[in-house]
Order: sequence, then structure tokens, then C-alpha cells
Amino acid sequence: MIPNWMNQADVQPCHCSTVRHGKKGFVGKTIDGILGFLDEAFLSETFSRRPGLLQSLDPRAKLVSILALIFATSLIGDLRVLVFIYALTLLLSYKSKIDIGFFVKRVWLFIPIFAGIIALPMVFNIFLPGDPLYIVAYLGAGAHLGPFSLPDNIFITRQGTMAAIIFTVRVAACVSAVVLLFLTTPQQILFKSLRTVGVPKIYVLTLQMAYRYIFLLMDMVREMYVAKKARTIRSRGIMDDQKWVGGRIGYTLVRSLSMSEKVHMAMMSRGFSGEVHIMQEFKMTNRDYLYGALAISISLVLVMISQNIIRV
Repeated sequence: MIPNWMNQADVQPCHCSTVRHGKKGFVGKTIDGILGFLDEAFLSETFSRRPGLLQSLDPRAKLVSILALIFATSLIGDLRVLVFIYALTLLLSYKSKIDIGFFVKRVWLFIPIFAGIIALPMVFNIFLPGDPLYIVAYLGAGAHLGPFSLPDNIFITRQGTMAAIIFTVRVAACVSAVVLLFLTTPQQILFKSLRTVGVPKIYVLTLQMAYRYIFLLMDMVREMYVAKKARTIRSRGIMDDQKWVGGRIGYTLVRSLSMSEKVHMAMMSRGFSGEVHIMQEFKMTNRDYLYGALAISISLVLVMISQNIIRV
């Protein structure tokens, strides 16, 4: 016999959706963020398979060359040389069949967050004295901030602005070189090339495991959020959502520890000795030696130009 309440039709509009006013809740935003991360990771992996300039080089020669370029960039203080190095990374990106728009966005997405926080105080005369460009505030004589005395005027200096620009461009050039290395080299081959240049085994193994299982972690979190969204009938308060997120964090930690123990025992039972082997064997050619020597030579010349050892 069917209960009476099941025969009653509800003709009122449903107000149980978690999406209101066309906006997604935190569950939908989290799922979209995870899927976007995975899509970007897979897109980055496809660049290493393209028939470009850097993809055709031996990974050891490429690694040594880019490390030499990064080391030289960290010693250069001439803005013109730094701009030239950054333009060189853009040229290598183009020759390596990498979309310039994607490459620039990938680099400059992190630079304002990292370099901006550090470089912004450098433009003010409080931290770096210099010639005034723009007066920000007039404090008057005898201004203090606690036990610290302040100048009469707070202004943006020419020297500080130039130092901030040089620092930002230096970070951009170094990050661009690192991004080039990661985009043009498959991850397993890159990790093996790190071992060939003397990086300790424990560091390479940690990087390998972290890279492999971050995708598994993302998939685990995605499944939890999709399950919550599929079982949610009506939206709850922010406190309940925060409690749920806190509980899922603890559950993820417990599950990660359990999985790490199982993976470790499985690896040891199969004779794992700490060294990861891949099928591809490295083989240096004359072209790789020439590229490595050319990159190291250019790095030395740029450092000497920046230090006024060579005048141009």
C-alpha cells in the first residue's frame, strides 16, 4: 500500500539547489579547480612530445645548459642583459613549439605574487635612499614609528624603482628557464637526468614520488567533493561546510599515511633499491655537446658584460 504522502505532488519550485544566483558553491569551485589543474598538467606534458628544438636535445645537456643560464642570471645586475636573457627564453620557447601566450602566462602568474611582495618596499626611500620620483606622503620633521625615526617625506626613489625592476626581470628570466626545462622534458627523463649530474638519490626519489602521487591526491579529493555534491539536497550553513572540510582533511591524511605504507611495502617486496629505472637510455651527440658548450659560453660572456669585464 502506497502512503498518502507519496501521492501528493509538490508543484512549488525547488529551493534545494546548492547553486544560487548563477554562482557555484565551494564544492563546485573546488571540483573545477582540480579539473583545471589536471588539464593544465596534461597539457604541459604534451609539450615535451612535440618536435621542437629543446625536445630534440639530450636531457643532460639541456639540464646543464639551463642551470648555467640560471646561475649566470642570478649574478647579472644589468637590466639590458636581463631583458636579453628573457627574450632568449621566449625565442627558445617559440623554437620548441610552445605557445608563447601559454608560456608567458605560466611564468608571470607567479612572479607578481613572489617578486612583488619582496620588491615593492624597495621603491620607497624608507628602505632604499635615492633621488625622489614621486612624493607619497609628507610626515614633517621628527616623525617616528615606535622606536624608529622616519624621514620628513616618504617618496618613491629612482634607484629603488630600478632595483625593483631588475629584481623582477631577473626572477622572470630564471623562472622562464625553469619552465622551459619542465615543459620540454618528460618528468621521468628529467628525474633520471638529475641523477646523472650528481643530485642525491633521496632528493630525486622524493620528487618522483611527490609528482606521481599529487595526481592521485587530486583524484581522491575530487571523488570526495563529487560524492558530496551528488548527495547534497539542500545547502547548509558555512559552519557545517567548514566542519565537513576539516573532517575530509583528516580523512585524507589518514588515507595518505595508509597508502604510503602499502606502496612502500609493495615496492620493497619487488626489490626496490631506491633507484628508478626507465626504458630510455641517454646518448650524447656532437650536437648536444655543441649546444651545451654554446650555452655555457653565452652565460660566461653575459656575466662578464654585466661586470664590465667586456664592454659593448
